[in-house]
Amino acid sequence: MKELDLLKKDWKKNSDSFQQISEQEIYKMIHKKSSSIVKWILIISILEISFWTFSNLFLNTDDALQKINHPEIVNALEYLTYLNYLVGLIFVFIFYKNYTTISTTVATKSLMSAILRTRKTVQYYVWYNLGMIVIIAILSFFVAFVYNPDMAFIREKLAANGKAMFVTFGIAILVSCAFFGLFWCFYRLLYGTLLRRLYANYKELKKIDF
Repeated sequence: MKELDLLKKDWKKNSDSFQQISEQEIYKMIHKKSSSIVKWILIISILEISFWTFSNLFLNTDDALQKINHPEIVNALEYLTYLNYLVGLIFVFIFYKNYTTISTTVATKSLMSAILRTRKTVQYYVWYNLGMIVIIAILSFFVAFVYNPDMAFIREKLAANGKAMFVTFGIAILVSCAFFGLFWCFYRLLYGTLLRRLYANYKELKKIDF
């Protein structure tokens, strides 16, 4: 009986050892997956800013702005564009910092905190972009309608017909909502998928008891 008790104690010790090794392997796997997810968030954000930059170059918006005979409005729109790029670059820098933090951290609690911080940063980034889409859409329609001389004929026609003006503004609102919904679906599909995987890693880390 004593020998059986000794075997049981030895088996429990070995079992605890195997469990610890298993948890360490799980942590390494979660750490690697989390680092990879945050790296993709960083890459996608850089590609997104690059896409909008090249789009503005090819769209040649300067010609449209030159038709507006209000330098203060043109300057305000340009400042808004520069501000948008600046904020985007700040978010990219934060994503990079989050990536380096998650890649180099070794403590479980530190990794969990970094994951939560990254999720919040991405959520702020997405809502900022969606908000800017709404603001830019409203400003673009307003400036084009009110200050673009090419729209003078249309303004006169709409001013003479209240129903047509109501329909025109309704269509503009629907188009803005459609663009908002399109980008919301894009962000939800792309960043939302990555964030769900990142949060799944966080929940797995909570189960590990080092």
